[in-house]
Amino acid sequence: MGQRSSGHVTLLDVARACGFSVSTVSIVLSEAPLSQNVAEKTRRQIRAMAQQLGYHPDAFARSLRRRRSQTIGVLAYDLSDPYCVPVVRGIQEGLQPASYLPLLMDAQTKRGLFDNYLQMVLERRAEGVIVIASWVFDETNLLSDVQKNNVPIVIVSRDLTERGVSSVLVDNETGGALAMRHLINLGHRRIAVIRGPEEMFDSEPRWSGVQSAAADAGIHFDPRLVFQLPNLVDPTSGFEGGLDCARRMLAGGRPFSAVLAFDDLTALGVVRGLLGAGLRVPEDCSVLGFDDVLPASVATPAITTIRQPLREMGLLAAEWVVDAIKTREQRREPLPRLHRAPPELVVRMSSARLAARKKKKEQEIVGVG
Repeated sequence: MGQRSSGHVTLLDVARACGFSVSTVSIVLSEAPLSQNVAEKTRRQIRAMAQQLGYHPDAFARSLRRRRSQTIGVLAYDLSDPYCVPVVRGIQEGLQPASYLPLLMDAQTKRGLFDNYLQMVLERRAEGVIVIASWVFDETNLLSDVQKNNVPIVIVSRDLTERGVSSVLVDNETGGALAMRHLINLGHRRIAVIRGPEEMFDSEPRWSGVQSAAADAGIHFDPRLVFQLPNLVDPTSGFEGGLDCARRMLAGGRPFSAVLAFDDLTALGVVRGLLGAGLRVPEDCSVLGFDDVLPASVATPAITTIRQPLREMGLLAAEWVVDAIKTREQRREPLPRLHRAPPELVVRMSSARLAARKKKKEQEIVGVG
């Protein structure tokens, strides 16, 4: 067989190779109802030749005929962030049984790139959109365009239900309280806190949960032990922010026995900073993160954290976008849905009970006992 201009095996190639008409080959390989009128021997010959040549149906041509792309745009704010990986895997796992192809795009935490990709999703007639969000998504002007085109959209890690967008996220307030209570239950009272960037949606509710748990235990934060990460440029800036905060809290001279970090990468930066100053984790200071991304479990010491069910959140987002497509096909308006996933405390090596000697010293500092 000569070189094909397209590089792909076509129905015409199969027809020429087995000596039947293109229409007969098409009917057999598409398993159309009319294929029952074709002799069984002929059907076997056509299928055998198609398999021998490596023929696969032209999904693009089929989508044009059906006016269905069978694709879902999956737009991640930064695939180098370990947070995104399990979410994407959950989305892929959820879309595969429904025969939807995820078009995965990495915005690299750049607003312009984010907007460009979202526009490309619309131009390529994706049947739905899933966004793994961060602060970068909130300022895009294309959200309304997605909705105007009646394209179902689900967002992971933001609550945009007020804008008519189905949203899947963790219960950040509960997670913040869970983290704080863990340190309190270990006997810690002088706790340094690293808050998230102002522009990130997770920051405020997570901090609210931390404050609520502290208030319930009668703990007042030393404002000189409360830090805030700058707006993130890339995933590594969280680690760098944690390292910088550790250096600043040590330089400030205020005593503390535990650090509650905004997320796992920040916690890893804190550990690096403390170890660099000669302190041991958790013997001299406990450190707690948030998210339960892979680096937290393989680091030394492994990071105690608040787990977000990231894969499960991706699975649910995929389920919802497929459901919304079916609802739209039935000419019904899909209503926005909200799911706040319950967080889970995962205890590892980086947190420990406050030693009796250290606890006595801490009580003297805060005037207790």
